[in-house]
Amino acid sequence: MMKVIRAKLHGIRVTSADLNYHGSITLDPEQCALAGIYPMEFVEIWNKNSGARISTYVIFGQPGSRCCVLNGAAARTCQLGDEVIIAAADYIRGPEELYTLKPRILTFLPDNQVDQVLYYDVYQSEARPFDFRILDADKHTVEACHTWPNVDIASVRDDLAAKGWAEAEIDSFVNSHFSL
Repeated sequence: MMKVIRAKLHGIRVTSADLNYHGSITLDPEQCALAGIYPMEFVEIWNKNSGARISTYVIFGQPGSRCCVLNGAAARTCQLGDEVIIAAADYIRGPEELYTLKPRILTFLPDNQVDQVLYYDVYQSEARPFDFRILDADKHTVEACHTWPNVDIASVRDDLAAKGWAEAEIDSFVNSHFSL
């Protein structure tokens, strides 16, 4: 058995922490449905700001709230505004099942609005039997992904500035979405 990624919320920001609540992470059910994350499912949470790594289960908050609330002991692992990665896993019997697995990945803007819906794709290339790429979930193309190396970063910066983003937010976004 191999443990593999099944769904991921990448770069969602912590909106609250409630130490006195029953342990869990509270997430927007609409965003969870888009990624394929279920209530009471155990997830791994990796804090990009502190490096903390925890495991807890999901509960649903208010639909459309874009919430990401660490509850109980998990509340001690984060600060308001920290970027986290939330990953749900599954088990497969062997590497041949990687070809049919298409984990959905959501990336986020600073206000926790979904930026991109992507999926990971393992395929057989001429170079190797198990190759990897990230595809846009709607267009099924590599070129549409922000993470692809041929993105015009200056245009992305201009677009975000035109939306009223602060320079620090733009820098953070570019650093977390692009390999420079």
